[in-house]
Amino acid sequence: MTPQIETRRFEYPDDRLDMKAQGGIDIVKTAQGSTGMHAVFEPGWTWEADEKPLLGSPDTCPMHHTGYCLSGRLVVRMVESGQETPITKGDFFEIPPGHDAWVDGDERVELILFEAPGGHA
Repeated sequence: MTPQIETRRFEYPDDRLDMKAQGGIDIVKTAQGSTGMHAVFEPGWTWEADEKPLLGSPDTCPMHHTGYCLSGRLVVRMVESGQETPITKGDFFEIPPGHDAWVDGDERVELILFEAPGGHA
């Protein structure tokens, strides 16, 4: 069997985490198991109020994130240490589990998140 190139578009997601007026995450998956996510968080969005309830209300975000920031300013706080890190346009980032986050300012945050096959979102 000849390997083939696969393309996917966020306009036609496999799944969506809908945060209503505060934004959402469109999720696409490839046949090989890679996942891509386009996250949009509106001003006023917080992980605590807008995403935590959709994940079953864990104490902190249980996911590992690798991604790229397209716009806005997201502040991510490691809950145990209290360390806060701003993520802004042009940043490639890696965030371990155990965090929360919020949009800082009045600009929409847009992120592209990546997950390799067998990884964690």
